Formats: sequence, structure tokens, C-alpha cells
Amino acid sequence: MTEQATAPSTAEAKLQDLEARKAAARLGGGEKRIEAQHARGKLTARERIDLLLDPGTFEELDMLVRPRGAAGGDLPTEAVVSGWGKIDGRPVYVFAYDFTVLGGSLSEAVAEKILKVMDLAMMTGAPVIGIQDSGGARIQDGPESLRGFGEIFAMNTLASGVIPQISVIMGPCAGGAVYSPAITDFVFMTEGTGQMYITGPDVIRAVTGEEVTHEELGGAEAHATRSGVAHFAIAGEAETLAEVRRLLSFLPSNNAEDPPFVPTDDDPDRTADDLLTVVPAEPNRPYDVRDVILRIVDDGDFMEVHERWAPNIVVGFARMGGRTVGIVANQPLHLAGSLDINASRKAARFVRFCDCFNIPLVTLVDVPGYLPGVSQEYGGIITHGAKLLYAYSEATVPKVAVILRKAYGGAYLVMSSKHLRGDINFAWPTAEVAVMGPDGAVNIVYRDEIAKAEDPEARRKQLIEEYRARFANPYIPAGRGFVDDVIDPRQTRPKIIRALEMLQNKADRNPPKKHGNIPL
Repeated sequence: MTEQATAPSTAEAKLQDLEARKAAARLGGGEKRIEAQHARGKLTARERIDLLLDPGTFEELDMLVRPRGAAGGDLPTEAVVSGWGKIDGRPVYVFAYDFTVLGGSLSEAVAEKILKVMDLAMMTGAPVIGIQDSGGARIQDGPESLRGFGEIFAMNTLASGVIPQISVIMGPCAGGAVYSPAITDFVFMTEGTGQMYITGPDVIRAVTGEEVTHEELGGAEAHATRSGVAHFAIAGEAETLAEVRRLLSFLPSNNAEDPPFVPTDDDPDRTADDLLTVVPAEPNRPYDVRDVILRIVDDGDFMEVHERWAPNIVVGFARMGGRTVGIVANQPLHLAGSLDINASRKAARFVRFCDCFNIPLVTLVDVPGYLPGVSQEYGGIITHGAKLLYAYSEATVPKVAVILRKAYGGAYLVMSSKHLRGDINFAWPTAEVAVMGPDGAVNIVYRDEIAKAEDPEARRKQLIEEYRARFANPYIPAGRGFVDDVIDPRQTRPKIIRALEMLQNKADRNPPKKHGNIPL
């Protein structure tokens, strides 16, 4: 009787002990540090995960892993929260640095926790999301923390192109820690709190004498507009995490799947009469290419990537006929839509991501050429421009392009032309496909004739109009099969959707090789 009476109480005590340990772990660094986190305008790791995932789906791993070195003292848990859950009912893996525990510093044990969920993500074929809020490597762990970062970088690299990897910068991310987000597919930064840099303001001041604040050096604004490191810069933590969820809605879970189909009431045969007036007939007049994009995609829903960097090209995700597409479009509002170093880098990386994850490419072309200038040449426009050419040539996903207006020279070639293995190429009647624009061509070809004319300027203008009438139209490339069809602009949406439906079972293969050598 005595043994039977005491057994339940012993089991109950063990359960109470378990719950006490987990309750302590959930508090991370304790109430005071949680209050300090909130005072900085930041949520805790677990609060962020709760906002990111579908309610009640988070399953935490390694909650009871504790710091191993003397720095941890009697802390009940380590400086990262990790596990899996669901977003829109689809599995995802997540890890979130906990700044309340030793400043979110990376130790040997923290790295092991992160590597465990990344390994599970790879084995099960699901996206992994890393929420960064960390002081960097734990100094007291010495080489073990450096080893941890190195192994995370290696895993990021192996996972690249296999599962989507997303980094969310909601606090500091400095030193070696920045390289993991840099390898991942997309970087979100929360304005005002997210910061990334290799060396901080104090080191810069000591080494170079430059004065700069943390925010000026590595804040969301700097990386969204100047460096291009951040694909998205968003005000507010809840808003940032909502956009992460939105991005994942466009993406497949892994490289062996197609993106999710989302039914729509937007008629795939819908025409858009105002496309006749959105793009000016005059080749040099600017307009916003997003006005074209919003009229042809499902429900006007377009998620732009890198919106504030290299604005002379627009890239992002949308749906057409319920299926995800990646949009690449020249933007005449900025630099006349010409391609420069940053635009080439931006578009090339986006094209390669879409190709990794079976997302068809829709390219809208209105490009006068590559941006001329000494700074561009010295900056390596030849190599950087070749990245976009390489990306389109390498891509095996369905590729549909529409020439809206200008398409000159090498820039015509690089924008998903038939010559770079484009599948379907349309042109509007306003399209001009030529080696260069009429002004430049006439100045070169007829230079001597113009110089000898009685009225050189009048003769030059006459020759420009003759050149424009003869060459600046879509019918010469259409006559050679470089353009598959010249279409009514109002029919752009149904024409693209039908082409994508035709290409749905496209099977294309590149030659067997370990990997190509893209001009980096």
C-alpha cells in the first residue's frame, strides 16, 4: 500500500520538475532581459516565431540544451530557439536567435541546434527561416564558435537551390554572422532594429577614421538602397514576418516540387484596353513598367523584390492563371531602363533563383542598351552584364518574353531573347529591335553623307526617319522567327498564360557537368 501510494506522487514530482525546467527555458534570459528586449522595440525569439507560424503548430527542439561554458552560468537554455511548424499549412523549419540569452551569441551548442533543423529541412524538403538577433560569436567559446559558423555556412551552401532559405534580420548581425544570410535566398530587414555589417562603427573609426552610426553603416535603409544586401526592408516586426509568409506563398517547398497553385477569379482571358496607352509610343518617353505588370498578373498582386535597389530593372513574384511566375522587366522610369552593373546582378540572381525552384520566367523588355560610362567600364560591366546573359542561357524553366518598345544591341540579346534559349517571344507593334537606336545608327552609318549634305541636320533627321521606318519595328525579327508573334497589347495577359500552359511540361536539360563557371 505504501509503495502504491507514493508512486503517483513521485511521477507527479517528476512532471512538475519537467514543467519547471521548460518554464524556465521559455523565459530565456529571464524577465528583466525580456523587458529590456521589449524596451528596445523588439519582440523575443518565441514571440517572433508565434507571429511567423500558423497558430499552435510550432514544435520546439532542444529547448533544454544549456550553455556548456562558464559564460552560461546557470542559464536554463541556449541562445537560439529552434524547431518546426507550418505556414499556410505547409511545413517549415525555423531558428530564432534569443538576444535575452547572452546577447544571442553563437556557441558550439547554438550552432548544433541550428544545424539540426537545417539538416531536417534538407532531409524532408522544406524551407528554413533564420531570424537573426545576435551579438555574433561567443568569445568565451573561442574556436568552437568559429567552427559553428563555418559549418552553418557550409550547410547553407549545400542547401542552396534545394530548399528555400530565408533570413530575417531583426537585430544586430555582425562580423562572420553576416555570411549565412548572404548565402541564403532572401534577406528581410526590419527598419530601425535590423543591422548588418562586417566591422562596426568603432572598428571603422579606429582603422579609417570614418565616423558612421550603426544605422547608417548597416541599417535596413542602407542595405535596401545602397548595397543591395537586403531584398526587403520593412517597418515593424509583425509586418516583416507577414511579408515572409507572403513570399513563401509563391514558392515551392523544395526544388523537386512545383510552386503552389492558387485558384483565382481573375479570368485568364481578361484583356486590358488601357495597355494601349500605358506605354508611350515615343521611344524616349518614360513610364512605370509596374503599370504593365499590375494589369497582366492575377488580381494585380505583385511582390516586388529589391524594390529600392537598382530600380532600372524590376523583379518579383506574381501569379498568372493561378501559377507562380517570376517577372523581370526593364524600368524606363530610371536610367531609361538601361542595364548597369547593379541591375545585371539583381536580375541575374533572381533568374537563377527562379530556375532553381521551377518558377517560369516572364520578361518584359524595353531596354536601350547597357549604361555607358567610365565608372561602369572600370566597375566591370562586362563581367557583371555577362551574369544576366549567363543566367538566362542556363535557365531551363519556361521563358516567355514580350518586347514592349525598345530592344537594342546586346541588351536585346540578354533579355530572354530567342538566341539565349527563350521559349516564346512576343512583341507589341511598338517594338523596335535593332543593333542600336536610329539616332546612333544614322550617325555612324551615314556620317560621311551627312557631313557632305547641304543641310546636314535636315539630312540627318530625314535619314533617322527612314531608318526608323525600315528597321525600328517588330516585323523584321518576326520575319526571321526571332519573334514568335506580334500581338495586340490588350491580349498580353491571355497570350502569356496560354504560352505558359503550353510550356507546362517543358523538359530541357543542360550538358552533364559538375557546375558551370558563372562570371562572378
